[in-house]
Amino acid sequence: MKKIFIIGIVASGKTTLARRLSKQIGIPWYELDAIVHHQTNNGRIKRTPQEQMEVIKEIDRQGQWIFEGTDRESYRCLYEMADTIIFLDPPLWKRKIRIVTRYFKQQSGLEQAHYKSDLKMLRMMFQWTNDFEKNRDEFEARIQLYEDKVIRISDNNSMKWLELNP
Repeated sequence: MKKIFIIGIVASGKTTLARRLSKQIGIPWYELDAIVHHQTNNGRIKRTPQEQMEVIKEIDRQGQWIFEGTDRESYRCLYEMADTIIFLDPPLWKRKIRIVTRYFKQQSGLEQAHYKSDLKMLRMMFQWTNDFEKNRDEFEARIQLYEDKVIRISDNNSMKWLELNP
């Protein structure tokens, strides 16, 4: 595993898994949200799909990587580029609890966000979650094309699957 794409919906545990995996195997990780929404001195700007691709290709030229994010059309090239795709798929009830917990942690200052944490964003996270579930069959068909390199896990706390996929 030298080029790993961790994919999942909001609050599935992608960032936590990427951080742990990066530390364990010594490969740098990148949040795709930070590539899409670039932080500048003047605030966050949304890169065009072409600009996102340029950043991804530059990181790829450097060698090993872990990317984590949702299934966004602008970086589906990562399905091809990755030697390992980890689909993080915890139960829906757990993701909904995490969304609410994250919101309250951000509101109380216990957790930082790269976005404006407000009720509008909270509603959007639930909407994205519902949209994913409605369109799950389409997503499943997409990753089925790469079944030889997909690892499906439902718990980002367990690293047992890593022992099976060195």
